[in-house]
Amino acid sequence: MKASNLKLSELVDFKEGFLNLHGRRLVIHDIHAVAQFRKEIIEKSGKDIARKILTRFGYFEGQADAAAMRRLFKWDSVQEWIKAGSRLQTLQGVARANFKKLQYDPEEKKFYAELKWLDSAEAEEHIIELGYAQEPVCWILTGYISGYVSFCLDKEVYFIEEKCRGKEDNFCLAVGKDIDSWGEELESCIEFFRGEDILGKVKELSHELKEKDKKLLAHQQKLDGLMPRLAAEHVEIHSESFRRVLEAASRVAQFDTYVLISGESGAGKEVLARYIHRSSPRAKMPFVAINCGALPETLLEGELFGYKAGAFTGAYKEKRGLFEEADGGIIFLDEIGDVSPAMQVKLLRVLQEREVLRLGENIPRKINVRVIAATNRNLHNEVAHGNFREDLYYRLAVVEIDIPPLRNRSDDIVPLTRYFVRKISKKLGIPNLHIDAACIDYLTGYSWPGNIRELENTIERAAVFSRDGLITVSSLPRKIIDSAPPPVNGNNLGDIPLDELERRHILAALEKHNGNKTRTAEALGISTVTLWRKLSKL
Repeated sequence: MKASNLKLSELVDFKEGFLNLHGRRLVIHDIHAVAQFRKEIIEKSGKDIARKILTRFGYFEGQADAAAMRRLFKWDSVQEWIKAGSRLQTLQGVARANFKKLQYDPEEKKFYAELKWLDSAEAEEHIIELGYAQEPVCWILTGYISGYVSFCLDKEVYFIEEKCRGKEDNFCLAVGKDIDSWGEELESCIEFFRGEDILGKVKELSHELKEKDKKLLAHQQKLDGLMPRLAAEHVEIHSESFRRVLEAASRVAQFDTYVLISGESGAGKEVLARYIHRSSPRAKMPFVAINCGALPETLLEGELFGYKAGAFTGAYKEKRGLFEEADGGIIFLDEIGDVSPAMQVKLLRVLQEREVLRLGENIPRKINVRVIAATNRNLHNEVAHGNFREDLYYRLAVVEIDIPPLRNRSDDIVPLTRYFVRKISKKLGIPNLHIDAACIDYLTGYSWPGNIRELENTIERAAVFSRDGLITVSSLPRKIIDSAPPPVNGNNLGDIPLDELERRHILAALEKHNGNKTRTAEALGISTVTLWRKLSKL
């Protein structure tokens, strides 16, 4: 899971009278009411007492959110888990938070970060009732991120605000360090953070909520067992591999040349072909698609080229073929690798001469058609084994675009899921359809052998079994729930030595990042030098 994938509508169950974050009840407060409350505390208790109260309030909330994020998701790295804290501040509307720097050395237990807040609501609250201050005033924000990161690292980490809108700076900026890295500067601030055993209370609360989630999931699955079993359009693209596919498609769309799209079944070959059509000079002309593997040779020939009345039994009137229907536009020949050798010869003639001959006629008809073909076969191998004509292959594959399977572009699973939720919401007439954030890890952890088509069908199936428009983990198919890897904790590690665990973790991260050591080190939260040293030991 990446912090950028967090979305408010998937984290919180919005019900009238009860906002629920997986067992934690949330409430909404008005900024002016909070500003008045802040003023009352400061005037009646003094600035130092007020700062302690608000800082500790933020600290406790930060620890609770960090515990919730650990309970709900499997993070790509500790850094992503930490970034989720700033993402939550943004989603909660308290500020637009973003880490300018984030450095963590797990071996040395050293932490350093610079967190920038834009449009701090807390600074605005202070200005509304008390005017501009001489010192930074974002006490809840600094308490929150200090508590959040301390929980993540299981070590005291404190953030001190250096710039603040509350004292007429353009933005708010806090510097965070582990307790061992702070010097004398921390001594005057640390008293505002420390109170009762906040961490112990948060862990106890987190354990209770986790047990409650397990019971709710088991109850939901029991209810589901009683029910009968039912058998790149406007989508954000996050994966680099599919960005390259779209870049190639956008480029080739401008030129009137043939394209061969390859990829596994369900990977989105026709969707990409339609994208090329919409982006091409032929966008206002027809787009005609046919699955060449779905028809026997005799029917396919008639569908593609047309026929004269009386050309064969049942041909009561003449028919224009799909090549003629697509005149001026694009014809999409899906599963071109499944056509017979005889049909390959006829297709080659059409592509070379740019004319078709209807069945039963002797006079060819000129056509102006751009051809896009697609296959789930490896046509290189098919040509080598004599199953596909080499001249036809090179005629079709002037430009060849290979679509990676969904399992190799896991960064796109979340935006695709959200797109299908919106699409299926309209299709099934479920206006408030949304997905629980707990589903994300299960969806991203599944291999998707059926690719995008399987993902869409899964979301539709989950929508059918959703309650009150909320897709939960229990709405997902059993195979997806069962395929999710178990979380790494002390209960399922057995007696595996620590060195072996580290070895497995490093090699898994290296494989995930395709051998890129810089990205692997970043994901593991260590320097490249440390990674090289560990790899040499392996």
